[in-house]
Amino acid sequence: MAKMTRGSGARPPHRAPRTAAGRGTLEPARRPAADRSDSPALDLGRTARRLRESQNLTLADVAGRAQISSAMLSRLETGRVSPSLETIVALSQALGVTASILMQRVGAEDGGAQLIRAGEGLETVRSGTRRGHTYHLLAAQRGPRKVFEPFLVTLNDRSEVFPGFQHPGVEFIHMLSGILHYRHGRYSYVLKPGDTLTFRGDVAHGPERLEKVPIRMLSLIIYATEEH
Repeated sequence: MAKMTRGSGARPPHRAPRTAAGRGTLEPARRPAADRSDSPALDLGRTARRLRESQNLTLADVAGRAQISSAMLSRLETGRVSPSLETIVALSQALGVTASILMQRVGAEDGGAQLIRAGEGLETVRSGTRRGHTYHLLAAQRGPRKVFEPFLVTLNDRSEVFPGFQHPGVEFIHMLSGILHYRHGRYSYVLKPGDTLTFRGDVAHGPERLEKVPIRMLSLIIYATEEH
C-alpha cells in the first residue's frame, strides 16, 4: 500500500466533536444564572414601593393614578417586569416625584452611601395633615422591609389641628428650632431647640400646640426587624 505524503491532497479522517456524553449533539456553554437581586427593574421597583409606602398609599391608589392595573404595579415593585419609559413617567407622576428620583437606585452599588443635598429630600404628605407644614424624607431605602425613615419636619401653621399618629417601631424627635407642645398618650411635652424625645410609635402621638413657629425638627422612625 502506498504511503500518504504531504501535498497528495489526502485529508486526515474527520473526528466528531466531543460532547458531554461522547454522543449526540454538542452541549451548549453553560451561563451563570442571572442574579435577580442586581436587576435594574428590581432597583426601580424597590424605590417605587418605598416612595408609595412613605406616603401611605395603596397599590390601588398609585395604580389608578398611573393608569395601570394593581397587579402590574405589584409585579413592577417586585422586579418581575421591566416597565416601559411611558410607564416610568406615569408612575413617577403618580408618586409625585421626577423620573430621575424614581430611578435613583438603578445600578447603584450595594453598600454605597446615599447623599441628599439640602432641599432635595422627597416631600411627603402624612395622613390627616393638609397645610402649613412639610415632611421631607431624607433617605430612600432598598430592600423588602423598612428599617428606618428619617424626616426633616417643618411646621408653620399654628391654627392647624393635628391628628394622632400611630405606627410600628420607635420614634426619635430632635428639635432644631421653635417651641412645640408634643403629646404622647396621656402626656404632653414642651420641646425646645436641642431637646430630644423618644417614644413608642404604637401609642397615639403628634403635635398638640405650636407655641413658636417656624418649628423644625428631625424625626427618625426605627422599625423592629425580625430575628433569625
